[in-house]
Amino acid sequence: MSTQNIRNIAVIAHVDHGKTTLVDALLKQTHTFRDNQEEMGQERILDSNDLERERGITILAKNCAIQYKDTKINIIDTPGHADFSGEVERTLGMADGALLIVDAQEGPMPQTRFVLKKALALGLKVIVVINKIDKPYARVPEVKDKIESLFLELAADEAQLDFPIVYAIGRRGVAFYQMPSDHNEPGDVIPLLETIVKEVPAPTNSTEGTFKMVITSMDYDTHLGRIVIGKVHRGTVKVGQKVILTDTPNKIWTVEKLMLNEGLSRKEAAVVEAGDIATFTGIQDAQIGKTIAEPGDTESLPSIAISEPTLHMLLGPNTSPFAGQEGDFSTSRQIEERLKRELESNLSLRVEVLGNGKFKLSGRGELHLSVLLETLRREGYEMEVGKPEVIVKEIDGVKKEPMEEVTIIVPAEFTGVINQEMGKRYATMISMQSISDVEVEFVYHAPTRVLIGLRSLLLTQTKGTVLFSSQLIGYEPVGKPVPQLRKGVIISDQTGEALAYGLQNAQGRGVTFIEPQAKIYEGMIIGQNAKEEDITMNVCKGKKLSNMRSSGSDGVIQLTPSIQFSLEQSLDFLENDELLEITPLSLRMRKKYLTDLDRRRHERGDKSHA
Repeated sequence: MSTQNIRNIAVIAHVDHGKTTLVDALLKQTHTFRDNQEEMGQERILDSNDLERERGITILAKNCAIQYKDTKINIIDTPGHADFSGEVERTLGMADGALLIVDAQEGPMPQTRFVLKKALALGLKVIVVINKIDKPYARVPEVKDKIESLFLELAADEAQLDFPIVYAIGRRGVAFYQMPSDHNEPGDVIPLLETIVKEVPAPTNSTEGTFKMVITSMDYDTHLGRIVIGKVHRGTVKVGQKVILTDTPNKIWTVEKLMLNEGLSRKEAAVVEAGDIATFTGIQDAQIGKTIAEPGDTESLPSIAISEPTLHMLLGPNTSPFAGQEGDFSTSRQIEERLKRELESNLSLRVEVLGNGKFKLSGRGELHLSVLLETLRREGYEMEVGKPEVIVKEIDGVKKEPMEEVTIIVPAEFTGVINQEMGKRYATMISMQSISDVEVEFVYHAPTRVLIGLRSLLLTQTKGTVLFSSQLIGYEPVGKPVPQLRKGVIISDQTGEALAYGLQNAQGRGVTFIEPQAKIYEGMIIGQNAKEEDITMNVCKGKKLSNMRSSGSDGVIQLTPSIQFSLEQSLDFLENDELLEITPLSLRMRKKYLTDLDRRRHERGDKSHA
């Protein structure tokens, strides 16, 4: 196919602005699937990963291709959450244009700014799609003004200020050249497809000269081995062709199986030309960012620059009394092998091997690290992790910490909740404004360390209505410490099985995290105290029986349902002297030192060093 008939577009947006739903409409309306295929009845087709479907977010960038008239459109769907910005950064290099999707009610958000800045810096032609125009509080004129201001601020040249706008309702699969007077007006996505063909330039890569390509993404197949994905920068690549990685020119590889995207699947091809996205096997030493070329050509193309991690945590094999009982992989060696595989495709991740079989994981944020841990857990791994901590850098002799711009949108009734929580964390308010009759938008600047766990807390306090997003804005000298915001915990002083009578006593002191019959061990956190200090309790204790009967003695024990934390909430809950035990079946929070004696001894040691 001529490069003139190819369009490579990235779909970029803030989380939950409707990217994946709009891509669904493009796939279905271009007859990528037969009418009787199951995909025609699915939603969020590209979010194939279980975690993506459960969380309702895109985690991994995906490639697919649709055919519109005589034009092939390669679509790269990218994540919208800031924690997965490494996925966005590496995939934008394959595109010649971008669809910037913006929610008609929320307008441009922190991640919108980030992805647009990257797209404009790469010189991509941007088409703005104002989506969800049927929302009850949609404010299209104000959102247009905000988008124009954002382009004025970020554009590298005047030509980028001239951008087309398409209006859409992704869930209905309709797009319009002009804002419709009636949201129920019939339509389809043809206006968007026509705009893509007209506005996004065809690839300018030359088919003349020797083959060259940067590895932008990778996949793995148990039969085929490593699968390399990237846009062919120059020349053509054929099945059986000899190639090298430019940093190891003496090792020659053979292109074994060559494929092109067709819909959601891949179709075998004999040759792929410059400008198209090629997928092939045969290079087992391949790594993202490396350049593939023909033998003799050792000049590398520019590699992909990835944002630095902001959080780190310690990870090691499970050392609890229940270690090895629930997982398939529990040794340090097995965990290390899995982390090495993860590094091949997870560009924002850093892994440092420490002594005693432990590892230091560094990532872009809480969500980035918790998704990795949840993935390992589902694959059968057992491990324990410590409290996430921010990465402090020394710049010009001064210790500096990452700062973030936080945008919070809540119903007006929760204004006091936001002011109170952000005030506790010494956050600086930048702006506060009403964005509709019922919603208020706050913008704060705050250190990353005070934001750990804040999103989960605000979701609870605002009954799930808060829209919370943040974006790294730089580094500033380390500020004053924030006092512990969490109450103390209830710790089990016995190993055994929790009983209703013991849990009833514990609930007299606070809230519990376990149900009757749960297996527990000494040093395990079983609840949260209503007061500041930690306390130990025996919840394995049953009620003493006697041969005397008293009034009310046979009453049924009434327990308040226990609080069940997700993996992310458990990480947020931890303090420095605590660990989270993660197995395929359980999440257990515990003290680092399980016995009361060990905890006291360690506490005395800390005070003597102070």
